[in-house]
Amino acid sequence: MVALRVGLVADPAAPTEVARRLADLTSGDEDQTWDITVVSKPFTTGSEDVWAAADRLRDDRREREWDLVVGLTELPLHDPDGGHVLVESDPEERVAVLSLPALGPVRRNARARRAVHTLVSGMADHDAHREGRVRLPQAGGSWRLLLGMVLANRPWLLVPGLKSALVAALATGAVATINSTVWLLAGSLSWWRLVVATVASIALVVVWLIVDAELWDRPDSDSTRSRQRSRLYNASTVLTLVTGVTLCYVALYVVNLAWALFILDPAIMGDYLQAGYSYPDLFVLSWFVASAATVGGGLGSGLESDEAVRAAAYSKREEDRRNRLQRDQRDG
Repeated sequence: MVALRVGLVADPAAPTEVARRLADLTSGDEDQTWDITVVSKPFTTGSEDVWAAADRLRDDRREREWDLVVGLTELPLHDPDGGHVLVESDPEERVAVLSLPALGPVRRNARARRAVHTLVSGMADHDAHREGRVRLPQAGGSWRLLLGMVLANRPWLLVPGLKSALVAALATGAVATINSTVWLLAGSLSWWRLVVATVASIALVVVWLIVDAELWDRPDSDSTRSRQRSRLYNASTVLTLVTGVTLCYVALYVVNLAWALFILDPAIMGDYLQAGYSYPDLFVLSWFVASAATVGGGLGSGLESDEAVRAAAYSKREEDRRNRLQRDQRDG
């Protein structure tokens, strides 16, 4: 029986977690076993060139005496024509790089398992692995990559990441809930105005975060590829922030509603304002208050450090990339 020494080199954080789940992969061939070693290291840091990353993997393969190596990264890969790529590989050197965002946001672990199994099986047999690049389908490929990048950015971490913003929003909501003017305003708004208020409040906070923390990516050159890369990164930033702020909005609504149901009696407020309020009106009140509190909390996010916002909005690799670009700009 032949034992194939396989190296799985993964960028820190999410790629490493995925790689560790793949340590139990088997060949499915009675005549061959896979001895898989997982190594966590930032093998793509400092370079947007996939072949520079592949060179580092090639050095690791020779140093550690692996038969083949697969790198897992959150780096989006592109071919010279600008198309999105799932895999770049060098069958002769038995080196491959797999872009996890290109797998999409759904069933990423299962797709990664199938992709790595196919790569290892193919590189183990030179004749079976002739294609060095696997392109994404043009229809839907861009969206799959973009949503995969958003998943890698972990937008849910914005909720604990913007602590001061949430404190400011909760304080704003607590005060607004017992304000008679807010009751009158909430009762006078139609449902479509409430929807507009929700969208506007989330959009204002997203714009504020991008401007305040300088999250907008600018092309490092006038080339088409550089501009396309910046558009992709900016789109993932916007979608990540929109998702994270929306989660914060929903959390604020739930907290405000619970607070209103616990402390308020609509009948008493109705007698004071000479209006007929009931408990269903608390749901509308909490909706309006959540919009106002989201804006107030977004302004409070200025109390957070830029590093805290970036850590909450980006994957580990993207955070390192942007920090490196900022250092280069300061040094330049």
